[in-house]
Amino acid sequence: MALSKSSNTYGRTSWEDSEFPILCPTCLGDNPYVRMMKEKFGSECKICVRPFTTFRWCPGARMRFKKTEICQTCAKLKNVCQTCLLDLEYGLPIQVRDQALNIKDNIAKSDVNKEYFIQNAEKQLSATDHGVPGAAGGPGKSHPPSDLLMKLARTAPYYRRNLPHICSFWVKGECKRGEECPYRHEKPTDPDDPLADQNIKDRYYGTNDPVAEKLMRRAATLPRLDAPEDKSITTLYVGNIGEKMLEKELRDHFYQYGEIRSITIVSRQQCAFVTYVTRSAAELAAEGTFNKLIIQNRRLVIRWGKSQGKQNIPGTTNTEAGARFEPVPGLPRALPHPEELEHNFFNLAPTTSAFPTPYPQFAPPTYPLMAPPPPNPTPNQPELPGFLAEGQSGIHYPSQDPTRLGAINKTRQT
Repeated sequence: MALSKSSNTYGRTSWEDSEFPILCPTCLGDNPYVRMMKEKFGSECKICVRPFTTFRWCPGARMRFKKTEICQTCAKLKNVCQTCLLDLEYGLPIQVRDQALNIKDNIAKSDVNKEYFIQNAEKQLSATDHGVPGAAGGPGKSHPPSDLLMKLARTAPYYRRNLPHICSFWVKGECKRGEECPYRHEKPTDPDDPLADQNIKDRYYGTNDPVAEKLMRRAATLPRLDAPEDKSITTLYVGNIGEKMLEKELRDHFYQYGEIRSITIVSRQQCAFVTYVTRSAAELAAEGTFNKLIIQNRRLVIRWGKSQGKQNIPGTTNTEAGARFEPVPGLPRALPHPEELEHNFFNLAPTTSAFPTPYPQFAPPTYPLMAPPPPNPTPNQPELPGFLAEGQSGIHYPSQDPTRLGAINKTRQT
């Protein structure tokens, strides 16, 4: 039975009167000096239809005005915001949180049972924990966190959710306000999009919530951190640590998974390397921190470290997968093994010359010598010049011919 403040005053003592709403950081906005308008019993709760004190405020510049939609009793039962109905701790829909924590909804949905259930819940809230959200058997902080919730949780406020609605006159081409229009001049989304049809009761009871279904599909495709095959790797890469991260903060968190051998912080690259003594401790730390570790309001990136490369076989190049490829033509070949080097300290090719040339293609050109005539020349072959003695090699250059320098061969004068 609806309890309207105008026509029906039955159970007026159970109407809710509060001094400040229960809100999430996103709905509250980034303005620390936000002004709120309070109206006592200004509206009916969208869940239990009881009148409650409403609040209305603007979360920031160029944002739309927001107001509370459900009473504080219903918000405490589910530990959600009074405006967006998202979980106060994780910023996720109720359907996602309940599935991750295996929570069964036992809130009555019929009008008669709902009123009786709310009255008993109010008594329990006032008697236990001074009305803290989640104290009346609801999904508060008494439940241990889940890996799925830590991966999907929103760590920073999402103020874009507070933007104004789309101007319907602009969509029809009839808006004449221009830049003074308080609504958005953007193209609307597809009307067939499931996110365009959301119901506040489906959000609260965790049934058929399109936002929750979208997040669950995203969770099914989240990346995993597989351990490397090399069992000698016990180092984890920690990225996005910022410039003010201290070694003590990293050690205090990672020491819970096992004994740490060393922690190396590279401030220039804003990363760190955490090395464990055992492989099992490193695997436990990787599983417990991947996409879940938040320090100083920063979500840290966790990866496995890389193994040191093995020595390459001479003449081949090894890759991470173990494949071998021939070296690139034209480049110097790999150094030989020390046992093969012996006394060839410069890695020169074997040669019989007294002055070997390591790179023949860059050697200076050689000129052929003038071979001496055979001992018994034929009639058609010219005689050996008189100035060449028997057994003397051929002429290298014409300047070596004595007859061209003015010399006289006395042996041939008659």
